[in-house]
Amino acid sequence: MRAILIILFLTLIAVSAKSQKWQQGSFTDIKGNKVIGLINSNPSGKGPIKDEGFIEFRDNEKTNPYKLSASDLKSFMVGRDSFVVAHAPHNETWTKQELDFVKVELNEETKLYVAVVGTVTGSERGLGVHPTGAVGMGTGGYGGAAAGVAVNIGGGGVREGKVQTTYYYGPNTAQMDQLTPLNFVDIMSDIMGDEPEVVDKIHSGQYNLSNIQKLIVYFRTMKSSHAGSDSPKTTQN
Repeated sequence: MRAILIILFLTLIAVSAKSQKWQQGSFTDIKGNKVIGLINSNPSGKGPIKDEGFIEFRDNEKTNPYKLSASDLKSFMVGRDSFVVAHAPHNETWTKQELDFVKVELNEETKLYVAVVGTVTGSERGLGVHPTGAVGMGTGGYGGAAAGVAVNIGGGGVREGKVQTTYYYGPNTAQMDQLTPLNFVDIMSDIMGDEPEVVDKIHSGQYNLSNIQKLIVYFRTMKSSHAGSDSPKTTQN
């Protein structure tokens, strides 16, 4: 009886993991067409095009999935999370894919993006090479790596190693630059300028790259309390 219960438990775990891989979402292709369905944002295996991130899509649970390379898309959404296609900034090289996805963390006039790819940056940044990994919410920012499983958005499967979150800012992905300790106060004050209380806390040193996710939560809470809702803006790249 105990063995049967263990088997049933493991089966439920496997089914749950499989169902979590596919989430309700949508993508917008390069022609501007929006398609709603189920998205696997972390597919295994090789993508359709070398050196490009990719996702898997299916219309519903009964249809066969197909792969979409980054160059096929403008953006995709999974739940409330929005991702746009981007090249590495002019002074960086992404170690896994030349074209991949970045998450739109804050969709303000100056946007805040989170990279989900490894990067090699200019020597003055001192970052070196980082493994491709998931957006490590709460794991630290610039230089703040955390050990664990790194899940790559845009294909490539799961890797063991350190998770390094890399934040970028800009009006769009073509003009984005990396957020660093040196520019943190100025950039985040600009992005969050509509909330003076938040800006005051940034200038007082209560927030930095190591606790940026707490700052983002605080900003959203303040903005929501003033606006009456926290409705996401239309994603722009």
